[in-house]
Amino acid sequence: QSQLSQALNGLSDRAKEAKEFLVQLRNMVQQIQENSVEFEACLVAQCDALIDALNRRKAQLLSRVNKEHEHKLKVVRDQISHCTVKLRQTTGLMEYCLEVIKENDPSGFLQISDALIRRVHLTEDQWGKGTLTPRMTTDFDLNLDNAPLLQSIHQLDFVQMKVSSPVPAPPILQLEECCTHNNSATLSWKQPPLSTVQVEGYILELDDGNGGQFREVYVGKETMCTVDGLHFNSTYSARVKAFNKSGVSPYSKTLVLQTSEDTQSEEQTLPFPVPLERSQLRRMSPFSSTLNLQPSFSGRSYFELRSSAHQLSLHSSLQSLNSAVDIKKMVAVAWFSFDPASAHADIIFSNDNLTVTCNSYDDRVVLGKTGFSKGLHYWELSIDRYDNHPDPAFGVARIDVLKDAMLGKDDKAWAMYVDNNRSWFMHNNSHTNRTEGGITKGATVGVLLDLTRRTLTFSINEDQQGPVAFENLEGLFFPAVSLNRNVQVRAWSG
Repeated sequence: QSQLSQALNGLSDRAKEAKEFLVQLRNMVQQIQENSVEFEACLVAQCDALIDALNRRKAQLLSRVNKEHEHKLKVVRDQISHCTVKLRQTTGLMEYCLEVIKENDPSGFLQISDALIRRVHLTEDQWGKGTLTPRMTTDFDLNLDNAPLLQSIHQLDFVQMKVSSPVPAPPILQLEECCTHNNSATLSWKQPPLSTVQVEGYILELDDGNGGQFREVYVGKETMCTVDGLHFNSTYSARVKAFNKSGVSPYSKTLVLQTSEDTQSEEQTLPFPVPLERSQLRRMSPFSSTLNLQPSFSGRSYFELRSSAHQLSLHSSLQSLNSAVDIKKMVAVAWFSFDPASAHADIIFSNDNLTVTCNSYDDRVVLGKTGFSKGLHYWELSIDRYDNHPDPAFGVARIDVLKDAMLGKDDKAWAMYVDNNRSWFMHNNSHTNRTEGGITKGATVGVLLDLTRRTLTFSINEDQQGPVAFENLEGLFFPAVSLNRNVQVRAWSG
């Protein structure tokens, strides 16, 4: 009886626990139902927000299409009105001339014949090149790129809410390996010696050299990075953090770096056209807050960073620095965009001021933001739109160049103007060196300003166009373009 009583007591405890567990499970059923309703409502709200955002974007895109529609109609109607007036004038002149031909008095006819012949020739010249060519195409040069959005929608899924591994520890900046040279800074870091957490990469941040906000200048697996193109005689703060799938570590301690006061940096002389490794770099798309990575020289990778405050070009140096190229001899890269402040009012800017066109049929001038007074500089301008065979001009100019005339009309600009068949060099309204070969939509015009040799050379689609265009150049020069509404160009600098 005693043994049975003890066994029953143990079984009774289990039965009591089972009853409590059943109560817990029933409560879980209720909680699951409540959480399901709440989660479904949240999911529906998130999807509705995406749909609303898509509808707003659709309305914006439709508005752009309508504006393009109105613009095309206005251009065509203006040309119809202009052509109608000229046709009416021409017809009236023809009728008058036919009446004069019927004149029987020879002396009376001779008194007005010369003037009429001049008027007929002048009127005929006014119907010259481009007058009877439509100023606007009927096609809408708009192509909606929805592939990335569709891919994102197909990849829309739930994420794991809880992490299974800890975030990395803050990296340690290795002070003995961090240094500055001229306007470059090399930084090196490592993980704490006892850290066992896996690291997938690092994020290096620098401020603007004036106590401003930090910006990401490198994201990757390397633990050493050289930043070029900093301001001389400036103090920069640097910090780095690590990341893995679980999250991002705290920042390392901040390191303060001082760039050199010496503004005489080494220069590298390059032949024309630019070598292959440079052509690979200049094709990279500019951006505002992220980094692109492309292989360039053996043993390292090359980056580019564009921002509104100042512009950096950046390459990472690997720990095994057995490359034949010395980091300290890398060419400093000078980025630029077009300058709305100094441009003619008719110039239209887009694409972060890298793309320009014009709302006038007359030539208008726009300058780059950066002026060059020494060194070797090469940039390209891609022809994104080219209608009715206009003749845009490309080159360099002083800051006070005429903005309402073709580039090269005054003594403040040195330019090449080109149509669909040939090109000329022009400075101070003097035209020289007519060269066969023109541009079309998709063509690329290259400008090579060598202020060491004091020369300016041009290329079209990477083939040199004509001889050396100008020599004995000295002073401060700004990249410059003149164009009208039939042309749209984009700058590829650096």
